[in-house]
Amino acid sequence: MNKGNMIPANEFCASHHIEISFINSLQDAGLIEITIIKEAEYIHESQLNELEKIVRLYYEMDINLEGIETVIHLLQRINDMQDEITLLKNRLRLYEGF
Repeated sequence: MNKGNMIPANEFCASHHIEISFINSLQDAGLIEITIIKEAEYIHESQLNELEKIVRLYYEMDINLEGIETVIHLLQRINDMQDEITLLKNRLRLYEGF
């Protein structure tokens, strides 16, 4: 597997001053995916923004993992609704043009 788009989990943890067990807990909860290559854990770069958001929620706002799961779920629902509103507005503009 190509490690070009992967960040070693231990480097992420060291740079954010967090324990690797926290990353493993996030994987167990299904919030992130960890890839294991030659016995080393890697995080795909596409997950970095989400992971940094989770780290801030946990360490700065003192929200537990269950609370983070709820927050992430609600944020996803909000994004889905915003996408639907945009789609409906576009359709409305189409019909207003007639």
